[in-house]
Amino acid sequence: MRKIYIFDTTLRDGEQSPGVNLNTQEKVEIALQLEKLGVDRIEAGFPAASPGDLAAVNAVAKAVKNATVIGLARSREQDIDAVKEALKGAEDPGIHLFLATSPIHRQHKLRMDKDQVLETADRAIRYAKQYFDKIEFSPEDAGRTELDYLCQVAEMAINAGATVVNIPDTVGYMTPQEFGNIFKVLKEKVPGIERIQLSAHCHDDLGMATANALAAILNGADQVEGTINGIGERAGNTALEEVALTLATRAEFFQATTTLNLKEIARTSRLVSKLTGMVVPGNKAIVGANAFAHESGIHQDGVLKEKTTYEIISPETIGLRDSKLVLGKHSGRHAFREKLIDLGYEQLTEDQVNAAFGKFKDLADRKKNVSDEDIRALLEEKLVETPEVFALEKLVVSFDSHATPTATVTLKTQQGIVKKESEGNGSVDAIYQAIDALTGETVELDDYTIKSVTDGTDALGEVHVVLKQGDTSAQGRGVSTDILEASARAYVDALNRLIDKRNAPARNKRDNVTLI
Repeated sequence: MRKIYIFDTTLRDGEQSPGVNLNTQEKVEIALQLEKLGVDRIEAGFPAASPGDLAAVNAVAKAVKNATVIGLARSREQDIDAVKEALKGAEDPGIHLFLATSPIHRQHKLRMDKDQVLETADRAIRYAKQYFDKIEFSPEDAGRTELDYLCQVAEMAINAGATVVNIPDTVGYMTPQEFGNIFKVLKEKVPGIERIQLSAHCHDDLGMATANALAAILNGADQVEGTINGIGERAGNTALEEVALTLATRAEFFQATTTLNLKEIARTSRLVSKLTGMVVPGNKAIVGANAFAHESGIHQDGVLKEKTTYEIISPETIGLRDSKLVLGKHSGRHAFREKLIDLGYEQLTEDQVNAAFGKFKDLADRKKNVSDEDIRALLEEKLVETPEVFALEKLVVSFDSHATPTATVTLKTQQGIVKKESEGNGSVDAIYQAIDALTGETVELDDYTIKSVTDGTDALGEVHVVLKQGDTSAQGRGVSTDILEASARAYVDALNRLIDKRNAPARNKRDNVTLI
């Protein structure tokens, strides 16, 4: 059974999702989890976009030991030089070059003819070959490129020294039959095609990204590119978990497999969702909250008699468990640490474990039954630390349906404890008015989202906010059994991140470049 290589672009194409801006620590955190998942290649970012992105790619390159770390570059020498600089210290570096080839891009974006595109790409690949053994070349918008010309481009890339030729359906335009046919023709007509790997990079604008990627595999693709949870530009990318589970579940049909550790899929999905602030829809295949839920009486009856009547994948396959947590307020530190190891958090430092244990004991005093999801939510709320300029000390809210809500907020600052009472047109608004007054920050609340992390009336609630200050935005998260407390924590977290960005503006600036 042939191996399909997995090229993860969550940190690059995924970060291009509107509203997502990962800092260096968050990129490293996700990259280490992707390594644990077993992806073959990690596209860490676009180093030429900004000094901050270059530094983040370098941090990922130094942290990851068991996957190829790749930087994206336009077919320009300065971009290639930026990738070379960013991947210093990488165990296994690679570069991903791209240049548009479709008629619409050649005419309106590049203003080049076919020969000029070939010459530019050839020159870039040969320049990169001086520094990199692993070179992927992508003809951007390959799906809308003339097939004969695409064959010419692929042949040029092979002769220039590319080791992977990637075929991007950049705008999600193709159907599975059309996209699969591209790979079939390339395999048949391009001299030397057997010397390189063919890759598929699909977008989901018409909802066919996964189907197109699978069609490519059936027609000879060696690699699939995509993101965790299918995040990315516009409607997103191929969801890698969908490809991996399809190949595992329908192995007899595809006769191909990945080498992913499938039991890490659920945890990877949760981490990406937490750090990007992009909620996974309940009906999302594989990782959605309802993926293994059954409400219909007929379905419930069937599953109780034999799971495979309505479940083609078991929850355990992707790392989910049916059992509930047995820890409670009388549990000790040793039992708690064992539970963390069982949940996959064996890399936490002693200080992180102690902080998490304190949060756990506080939660156990307020909640009768504590689940695995509760523990994960508490941990992942603060897996990536931001310098705390402000910290929530105390919150008192007064609400009467016939009076104006008030909130008294106490914050810990670098100068000491400060306290403020404010009114608002709702409890959350009153809290945020008080925090604004205490911090002296003028911000705009760009997004506010609440979701339940666990079940029941005493469920943990998670609040995600996005704050804007001029051209800078930052997201914050807060978790609590009280949604007002979670709201306050999320707002303070976002403020701290805004201030951190303001103190290092170059780290977070990104060029507005259309990428594949």
